[in-house]
Amino acid sequence: MAKNNLTTVTEFILMGFTNHPKLEVPLFVAFLSFYLVTLLGNMGMVILIQADVQLHTPMYFFLCHLSLLDACYSSVITPQILATLATGKTAISYSCCAVQFFFFTICASTECFLLAVMAYDRYVAISNPLLYTVVMNPRICWSLVAGAYVCGVSGAILRTTSTFTLSFCDNNQINFFFCDLPPLLKLTCSDTINIEIVIVFFGNFVILVNALVILISYLLIIKAILRMKSSGGRAKTLSTCVSHLTAVTFLFGTLIFMYLRSSSGKSLEEDKVVSVFYTVVIPMLNPLIYSLRNKDVKAAFKKITGRFQVSQSM
Repeated sequence: MAKNNLTTVTEFILMGFTNHPKLEVPLFVAFLSFYLVTLLGNMGMVILIQADVQLHTPMYFFLCHLSLLDACYSSVITPQILATLATGKTAISYSCCAVQFFFFTICASTECFLLAVMAYDRYVAISNPLLYTVVMNPRICWSLVAGAYVCGVSGAILRTTSTFTLSFCDNNQINFFFCDLPPLLKLTCSDTINIEIVIVFFGNFVILVNALVILISYLLIIKAILRMKSSGGRAKTLSTCVSHLTAVTFLFGTLIFMYLRSSSGKSLEEDKVVSVFYTVVIPMLNPLIYSLRNKDVKAAFKKITGRFQVSQSM
């Protein structure tokens, strides 16, 4: 059956987080809170950037797409978790599993590419401030964002088709809370090792290449900062990169821990915790990371809320 590449599994069973019913309500409340904050924060950031002309710059253009991605990213995973905790229904059909895997891969891959683009944007802004708006013109910005989405979608098509052409026989219990690659590969009864190598290689390639682009960009940024004569100017310039560096550290740190470390030392419970962090917590934190230390975002928020209060009083 494996040789003919036939799939006998029609649905998967998501084992989730816990077998203790007493923990289901607290977990449901926690994940619902995370999800609502994620949607409010990210969509609020999108609306704020679109509404304030002062934020119509390349940096905020990329941030707008990052916020949109984070909202979609969380929406691919969290509703499934909430439905499982609320109803106790752990079954997910084969097709729904494939769809969830596809869109999760799009969001994760595209976000990696977009963070690399944002690192390049910071490099251009710091190394060539006078030519920044010329180099990062709207056409270039749209091309870079489109390239990130195209790479994300192309990779998702490759990984999804490769993963779901593998055979799944008998055992259909995914000891995880969504359809992710590592637990799915453990269930396959297929002997197509070459396909698995392609799948894993592409995932590692996306992480490592974008991490390398970010690393090179920041090495060049540091070089440009060290050339500045004013220590105050150095500190001010470096502060513009803090939010992006924080977001990069959180996302790539968890992805590397999850996908690039040796499988011999892996713990499934650790993987679950790390997966919650990069699928649920990070999309919630990103709007806070980019707004708490950002004077432009704070000013735009005060301006919008001020307009709303004036319109309410009229």
